[in-house]
Amino acid sequence: MTDSSIVSKIWNLASVLRDDGVGYGDYLEQITYLLFLKMADELNKPPYSKGLKFPKLKDVEGNEITNGEICDWETISGKRGAELESFYSQLLRTLSTEKGMLGQIYTKSQNKIQDPSKLLKVIDLIDKENWNLMGADIKGKIYEGLLEKNAMDSSGSSGAGQYFTPRALIKTIVACVQPKPQKTIADPACGTGGFFLAAYDWIVSNNELDREEKAFLKNDTFYGNEIVAGTRRMCLMNMYLHNIGEIDGNTPIKSADALISDDGTRVDYVLANPPFGKKSSMTITNEDGVAEKQDMSYNRQDFWETTSNKQLNFLQHIKTMLKITGEAAVVLPDNVLFEGGAGEEVRKQLLKTTELHTILRLPTGIFYAPGVKANVLFFSNKPASKEAWTKDIWFYDYRTNIHHTPKRRTMTMQHLEEFITLYNSENLYKRKETWSEKNDEGRWRKYAYADIIARDKTSLDIFWIKDKSLTDLDNLPDPDVLATEIIENIESGLNSFKQIMKDLESNN
Repeated sequence: MTDSSIVSKIWNLASVLRDDGVGYGDYLEQITYLLFLKMADELNKPPYSKGLKFPKLKDVEGNEITNGEICDWETISGKRGAELESFYSQLLRTLSTEKGMLGQIYTKSQNKIQDPSKLLKVIDLIDKENWNLMGADIKGKIYEGLLEKNAMDSSGSSGAGQYFTPRALIKTIVACVQPKPQKTIADPACGTGGFFLAAYDWIVSNNELDREEKAFLKNDTFYGNEIVAGTRRMCLMNMYLHNIGEIDGNTPIKSADALISDDGTRVDYVLANPPFGKKSSMTITNEDGVAEKQDMSYNRQDFWETTSNKQLNFLQHIKTMLKITGEAAVVLPDNVLFEGGAGEEVRKQLLKTTELHTILRLPTGIFYAPGVKANVLFFSNKPASKEAWTKDIWFYDYRTNIHHTPKRRTMTMQHLEEFITLYNSENLYKRKETWSEKNDEGRWRKYAYADIIARDKTSLDIFWIKDKSLTDLDNLPDPDVLATEIIENIESGLNSFKQIMKDLESNN
């Protein structure tokens, strides 16, 4: 069976389960729980014979049940009816108390499939495949396909889209950075692990790795943080299916908030798309016993500015994480490019202490979350210096007069081939502009550091190509694109009003 047919078959069950109130994200979590058990069962059999140990059932207080059954695939696949539903719920609770990757996969796990007959259908579907005989690329594609369907189908309701960066964009970024073997890679807000998987694939595809390099890639290359338990679970499963990490080993993905403190980790590359949303906040209970949200600023001595702006905090943290020779590529919203106050100071310091050499301006309609206007900042860390390290910033405008939608007019890697070529990874100092006074629609243009510093608020929010839709009605986007953009703008506005209402309610 092909990977696409397996994805379709597994996902078709989601439609059936929705009638029982099981959402897409909940269904994907159940798939993760069961798939992990099935693969562990396969690894305990020849030719692997890993001898993985699974615990006996425990009661609510965490005590092993006398004559309790083993929490493994062999046991659960032999259950039927109400006994199956009961055992599955107890199994999830028991496994969530284990250490290492096992405990992380099952953290806060709950059975969301209350109908035993439908639970059995999911189990039978997974049982029919020998997952460990599949190549890592096939298993990875299957799970990535499920993650993308989840983001696409539930972006409007559960917000799953915010954890899923379009894979075409991720692969483009990795193709520009070109990570090398035996180098460390981090993502402080790693979501479902897209950057890790693309970097892994790039390193494997572009290098003849020896045994030592393969071992380093599998166990010592990747470091991440993800504070949402369900998303972290999907990330761990995604990585494991791609042959990253061991089923009985420690997890490379921490549950801690990366912004709280500097844990001392220094890496060669940071590839990241920090979560959408401008402000960091925390919920507290006030003196009247009412829950309210407060803006949260991270008071860190290694930050240039103290601010509640989540994006600026992530940018400062990423700078801290880099080795002196480290490189970063970070997806950030427009406000980071032009915001005054702390934003201006952060930009000035970034230009001074790193070489910010490239900015890719992205179009709307490529993210599953609506109304997102984002950019990719590429910069290299440098040692302390009196002079600013940034000399020229190269901008690629892939926004003006570009129209995509997440489903019907999806952005592919082919759309960004020109950018990858012009980026010129082999020699960043031998680039040629496509813009000129004779060709004012060239999308690749260089701006000198002195010109940037002279701009109001050191703004990096730069455009030069004329928006044809403002002057030429014949160049308006197709009706379906216009309709999608209108819907996105309305949804984005509604989300903003909802946030304002929440803030007002918490203040009152």
